[in-house]
Amino acid sequence: MVSITATVGFAPTALALEYNKEILVEADFSGRDLTDSSFTKANLRQSNFSRANLNGVSFFAANLESANLESSDLRNATLDSARLVRANLTNALLEGAFAANARFDGAIIDGADFTDTLLRPDEQKKLCKLAKGTNPITGRDTRDTLFCP
Repeated sequence: MVSITATVGFAPTALALEYNKEILVEADFSGRDLTDSSFTKANLRQSNFSRANLNGVSFFAANLESANLESSDLRNATLDSARLVRANLTNALLEGAFAANARFDGAIIDGADFTDTLLRPDEQKKLCKLAKGTNPITGRDTRDTLFCP
């Protein structure tokens, strides 16, 4: 007797990975589905996360200096205490992200969507000085999502 099992319409979900405290300088995660993965305290300087699904990812206290996050999905991500100095966040989705104590000095945020992102008031003011563009997915203006005056 032969048994055949067919799974119709099954799409494998992303496996959440842990890269906590890893040194991943210049790593290439572009286009990857990293949903719910953890990069807590990881060194990700100059890494490429462009077009990656980073929904729910923890970048708590991670070093993302000069990282490429262009067109990435950072919805509901934890960016608390992360270092995003000179990071490229062009057209990134940060809706619902937790970014208290994150540093964005010199970051590129053209077209980024910060809807419901928790930011320190001083970082929000700095970002408003740089904010321009409209997110191509949500259609929201970056300045509006940051509540810029």
